[in-house]
Amino acid sequence: MLLKIMIAMLAFAANSVLCRLALAGQQIDPMSFSLIRVASGAAVLFVLYRFSASKAEIEWSVKNGFFLALYIVAFSLAYLHIDAGVGALLLFGTVQLSMVGYGLRHGEKINLRRGAGLVIAILGILILLLPGASAPNLVYAAMMALSGIGWAMYSIAGKNMHNPLASTLANFVMAVPFVLLVYLVFYSQSFIKPQGVLLALLSGGLASSGAYVLWYAIVKRIDRVTASSVQLSVPCLAIIGGALFIGEPLSWRIILSAVIVLAGIGLVIWASAEKADTKEIEN
Repeated sequence: MLLKIMIAMLAFAANSVLCRLALAGQQIDPMSFSLIRVASGAAVLFVLYRFSASKAEIEWSVKNGFFLALYIVAFSLAYLHIDAGVGALLLFGTVQLSMVGYGLRHGEKINLRRGAGLVIAILGILILLLPGASAPNLVYAAMMALSGIGWAMYSIAGKNMHNPLASTLANFVMAVPFVLLVYLVFYSQSFIKPQGVLLALLSGGLASSGAYVLWYAIVKRIDRVTASSVQLSVPCLAIIGGALFIGEPLSWRIILSAVIVLAGIGLVIWASAEKADTKEIEN
């Protein structure tokens, strides 16, 4: 399970780096990137489904397709003016709050250690957003928060899906019309260069499609609080990727924020593991 989580988190971070690399370098516009990403993801998933040993029934859901499209479109728009690591911090900070809030509302329990971990992680996000030279643009920060809500709802829906591959294929196919509609609205601003197409294909066909199938398999086996918390490792990976591949600056505020967020995650996971061990002993 740990290896699967690590692979999924690396893929999520890769999406942030690939998108920012394409948009910061003006290789493609956000909506063309989004459309190629979701269409290539659907194509790869269709091939995987056709060659899979068991042809599970495809569960079509307009709602899940909309949540995926909301995440992808807002994600691309936000990365026009937000660095890869900063954007990932905002994205998965919002995911954390949304999934935990949903979990608490639907009966999941939170003990003192888990609560402290969540507060620490949120504190890390707030430090990032404090006014200053390295603070992100609030409009694009809000756009990334909207993307986070979309991803949180998409992840929550994954707990009710029976087959990760069939469900993810259906969600990508259902997301295409939504993304296409937004693309048509912004069509006059579209431009595409070969490198931009390649980066969008890598994001959709490699870092999104397979990773989302894996993620749907993971979220069925862990609770919402833990699922939201492990994703907060993505910003730290994206910060490293942004610095290595895009040359984005590493300010002390970003580093401090990432460290605090990771500390919060560690506390939540530790408390979750301790809770699971206690249940096993009781049984």
